[in-house]
Amino acid sequence: MKFSEIEYTRVDMEQVKQSIAELTERLKASACFEEADQAFLDMNALEGATLRTMRTVASIRRDIDTRDPFYDGEMAFYNRELPKLQPLKQQWTQTLLASPFRPELEQKYGSVSFLNSEMANKTFIPELVEDLQKESALVTEYTKLIASAQIQFRGNTYTLSQLSPYKLSPDDAERREAWNAEGAWYRSVGSELDRIYDELVALRDGMGKKMGYGGYTKLGYYRMNRNCYTEADVDQFRMAVQQYLVPVVKKMYMQQAKRMGFEFPLSFADKDLTFRSGNPQPEGTPAEILAKGTTFYSELSPETKEFWNHMMEHEMMDVESKPGKASGGYCTSIYALNTPFIFANFNGTAHDVEVITHEAGHAFAAYVNRNRVPGDVIWPSLEGCEVHSMSMEFFAEPWSELFFGKDAKKFLYTHLSGALSFIPYGTMVDHFQHIVYEYPEFGPEERHQVWQELLGVYMPWVRPDDIPFYGEGKGWQRQSHIYKRPFYYIDYCLAQTVALSFWAMIQEDRDKAWQTYMKYTSLGGTMVFTDLLKEAGLDSPFDPGCLKHISEKAAKSLESFDLSDLE
Repeated sequence: MKFSEIEYTRVDMEQVKQSIAELTERLKASACFEEADQAFLDMNALEGATLRTMRTVASIRRDIDTRDPFYDGEMAFYNRELPKLQPLKQQWTQTLLASPFRPELEQKYGSVSFLNSEMANKTFIPELVEDLQKESALVTEYTKLIASAQIQFRGNTYTLSQLSPYKLSPDDAERREAWNAEGAWYRSVGSELDRIYDELVALRDGMGKKMGYGGYTKLGYYRMNRNCYTEADVDQFRMAVQQYLVPVVKKMYMQQAKRMGFEFPLSFADKDLTFRSGNPQPEGTPAEILAKGTTFYSELSPETKEFWNHMMEHEMMDVESKPGKASGGYCTSIYALNTPFIFANFNGTAHDVEVITHEAGHAFAAYVNRNRVPGDVIWPSLEGCEVHSMSMEFFAEPWSELFFGKDAKKFLYTHLSGALSFIPYGTMVDHFQHIVYEYPEFGPEERHQVWQELLGVYMPWVRPDDIPFYGEGKGWQRQSHIYKRPFYYIDYCLAQTVALSFWAMIQEDRDKAWQTYMKYTSLGGTMVFTDLLKEAGLDSPFDPGCLKHISEKAAKSLESFDLSDLE
């Protein structure tokens, strides 16, 4: 079935409530393992095929056009009603965890689902229902505000995604004008961005206190399923980033500034332009790029060929940037159809190819594990998921000429340099959030000041300048994860470190690297993140030596690039 052919029906919440209550009683009354097992399977089907599927379809269609009043109304319905299910779901969870048949269920389905249930049990009390409704409404408000952007630039009107190529223009005047236009738009809605975040921080801090955690951070870690590492581990990773990676990236940008004839530290408007003749651009229309994706995945492996053909045949992608479309990109699952779905915004930059590899890396992992039971072990925790996607980007590098033609060499350089420079940025996003929730009383100006100070620590290659919004320490407001999924961003950084380990393996033995990737991916979410790495024979990013080794190897590779024939 194609995505457009899915018939949407609003979930009957009263029926769902009744079903959850009945299943809880069935589990509680189970006289043998077989009865408990059937109740467990029925709950898995209720959550996946019934509840998650229709809500996901509504969410995707709302994101494709945030102006659609029908699906906007449906998402308002779910945002209002889903929190009301939490008391019943918690009763189910508590009954499951206390079941005398739990050891047998764990033996059949693995322990991770039950570990996650224990963490979920620590994220909710009935007093949070109204808070969760308000949180969903505020996140929706942010999503729609960002999607509403209509930016005037050189006689035309653009969304944020459509403006992105001009922010990479090799024409200095055009590029800086685009950055100014974007910054001016963000500044024009700055009071709304500040208000929404003020309310979110206060709300989340209050939720953490209601749970007895003294604030939001501990609750946030539980909500993110941090089931194998702690704040202290993340702090250690941050220190390694500052010690080993920031100096490498700073040197890289110093050389870039010299090559480009830019002042160092760089302006926000100049740091992302890597070559005077322009950054690498993919060849072809969105449809042609997807067709090239068919070639890549068909040649990579039999497994990826089957997966990609499924995605194309069933049209489980929406990738073109359009007015009213939500920003960003993601992969999700439509459980009733056992299929992943990719949402993206092509904009004519290298980002388009990275989407085809990054989001499709998520989708491939979901496809490989689509038949796992229960549904929550199709995917690992989020840092584990990001390994799938970020590593797939590197497996695509041998096909760079297919996607980029004459710009293939440019892409290989910018992809590796971008992977290195991303980690300090992403770590800064996470550090910023820890400070915000440690000091929830901070107002907008204090938060902007924190961001400005962290820029000096993690990104000393940029300088505060006259670019509106960015030069004022407000650039964090464009990072949607800060609003939508607190503490998510460090997952990307941990995963990028692992992905760079795959990059190093690919340079030495691509077949062995792919076998390792498949071993890691085929485990789905059956193990916690650190155990997945160990089982696949990969180093942990929490080992400072891992980041040190990768930083040195990547730096040597970048220095060995012959850029003399590239302007």
